[in-house]
Amino acid sequence: MSGPHDLFARYTFGHPERAAAELRAVLPPHVVSEVDWASLRREPGSVVDPELRETESDLLFVARLNTGRPLLLYVLLEHQSTVDRWMALRMLRYVVRQVERWRQEHPESALLPLVIPLVMYHGPDGAWTAPRRVEDLFDLPDGEDEQRARWRALVPRFEYLLDDLTAEREEALRARPGPPLARLAWLVLRYGRTEELAQKLPDWVALFTQVQTTHEGAEHLVVLIRYLLWIGDEAVHEATGRVLHSVLDEQRAEELMRSYGEELIERGRQQGLAKGREEGREEGLIRGRAEYVLRILAARGLHVDEAARQRILTCTDQSTLDRWFDRALNATTLSDVLDDLAQ
Repeated sequence: MSGPHDLFARYTFGHPERAAAELRAVLPPHVVSEVDWASLRREPGSVVDPELRETESDLLFVARLNTGRPLLLYVLLEHQSTVDRWMALRMLRYVVRQVERWRQEHPESALLPLVIPLVMYHGPDGAWTAPRRVEDLFDLPDGEDEQRARWRALVPRFEYLLDDLTAEREEALRARPGPPLARLAWLVLRYGRTEELAQKLPDWVALFTQVQTTHEGAEHLVVLIRYLLWIGDEAVHEATGRVLHSVLDEQRAEELMRSYGEELIERGRQQGLAKGREEGREEGLIRGRAEYVLRILAARGLHVDEAARQRILTCTDQSTLDRWFDRALNATTLSDVLDDLAQ
């Protein structure tokens, strides 16, 4: 079941405008200049690998180059606390699955589209140190550099781009161009699992204000506060409250803090009850996923009638729930999520 990092990262960078800000920050300048960014759109149901773990989630975007050629942009959001040495191999596998699906959908094409893989990392244990190239994972024979280079030329070649937020300075992240939510998300992800977060939050009041004053700013602010209360300790909760009182009127700030504080208490109670329950664990995970779909719909202000609510809660198919979950993140109507159910 998705945790707070997955929910927050998907919500933020699942939107084309904010995804474009992330991609522009990492892609080489010559690629940035050749992409028609107005054509960027997210592909629905991009999670195609059943082995994606709770520490990561993926997003697939499609754009066109200025020449009209298609471009796939595969983004893996890495939330785990330790660096995975085998990430290059895993990314290769994910990319292969994406292009295999593309071939099935475009059987007339004699060539594959360009695919650019990117890993965004924000683990708490320091900078990313794993190899970014598959060829660095092979055990090559010992010898001079020239001899080893000849061996390396014989093994598969593949490299992914990396946006290691843990290696970025605060000033650099704040200076990245992009919508206010994207810039604040980079900072929150960078410091979200460090002891510095509570001290940093007051310095970002101006960014919080910019987020709040944008279109859908109230919704964005709710998502940010939810994430901070989920991941933060008491000091972070207090700092979050002070930031809210600087951005909103006192009544609205208190309502937000109280509602999400009550939710955290209930979530903790449910987790405690679940610890001693081995039987029905899978059913519990599925039920939890269904409840997350309903929570997202509620956060987006979408009315869910009783028939739709029961359909979601009684669904036992994990892939269907995952599809509804992905759609709910950017839905504007209930039919955007439950496409075969009339509102």
